Amino acid sequence: MSEPMKIRAFLVKDVVEMKLMVKHPMESGLRKDEEGKRIPAHYIETLVVKCNDRVVLDAHLGMAVSENPYIAFNFRGAKKGDPISVTWHDNRGDSRTDQGVVDG
Repeated sequence: MSEPMKIRAFLVKDVVEMKLMVKHPMESGLRKDEEGKRIPAHYIETLVVKCNDRVVLDAHLGMAVSENPYIAFNFRGAKKGDPISVTWHDNRGDSRTDQGVVDG
């Protein structure tokens, strides 16, 4: 199981500024190890962010995204204390969901 994501959501006027640090190796499958063997691909394919069970981000990632990706975006329609959930699924069938709240 991977490490928890860092989730920050701050309400500024009527806009939520969302910042995520997703802990994942994001291996492309193109690199080789010290012995010259190809390192198997291991990357996030989908990332979904919900606020109050409403999808605010539905991202399709791939092998070109860096290790431990940092994702920032804004959305409207939330208030202080609203629940945030972030879920990713990777190409090996692993997944993780973490929770946060909108801070004022």
